[in-house]
Amino acid sequence: MHLKQIPVGGRGRITGYKRGEKEYRRRLLMLGATPGVEFEVVRIAPLGDPVEIRVRGSFISVRRNEAELIEIEPVD
Repeated sequence: MHLKQIPVGGRGRITGYKRGEKEYRRRLLMLGATPGVEFEVVRIAPLGDPVEIRVRGSFISVRRNEAELIEIEPVD
């Protein structure tokens, strides 16, 4: 499952990242979006890009194509 499939208010856990885009993956890791951390989708822009998530008390905006790199599992 990917981040872009979670609705507003939905929660999930980051399980890993797809290969490629090392610079972007490094930026997300520095912002606290590490494997195993839970997040919440706070807001999605009207056209679906970007998606804003809350991770460890911080808000991160993720573009739709970049969200495809993040592998997640839903959390109830």
